Amino acid sequence: MKIFGFAGYSGSGKTTLIERLIPRFAERGLSVSLIKHAHHAFDLDRPGKDSYRLREAGAREVLLTSSHRWALLHELRGEAEPSLAEQVRHLSPCDLLLVEGFKHAPIPKLEVRREAAGERLLHPEDPFIVAVASDERIVGRLPHFDLNDVAGIEAFVLRHLKLG
Repeated sequence: MKIFGFAGYSGSGKTTLIERLIPRFAERGLSVSLIKHAHHAFDLDRPGKDSYRLREAGAREVLLTSSHRWALLHELRGEAEPSLAEQVRHLSPCDLLLVEGFKHAPIPKLEVRREAAGERLLHPEDPFIVAVASDERIVGRLPHFDLNDVAGIEAFVLRHLKLG
């Protein structure tokens, strides 16, 4: 499994870019999975549903399943957040694992940024950032892509990971 990350501040366009890249990788015959890190509490379940009520009652894990999908909800209940490596072990094998977030993970990453956000650049402090995609020109040692250059970013990721 090859792993490639996308790092940037909220609102930078990471999800939109990944959403545009996944079908392109899939068209090449690659099986693609994704881990997305959320910096806030989130819930896939809804109050009032049986699975929600059972988690709230104290179940550590609830597996929801149907003929279309399944999802495992695991409550940390005060335990430390698992590392990216620990989360990867939960996934089925795939050709390409894309990671959104996990800014400080030791994996190759594309920095995604928007000028309007006004945030500092990540790549000068992160040796694992291998390229930058933005809506402004960034001059420096790393390859730079326009945020809308999906074909160029796709080709770079494939070359960098030696996937074709």
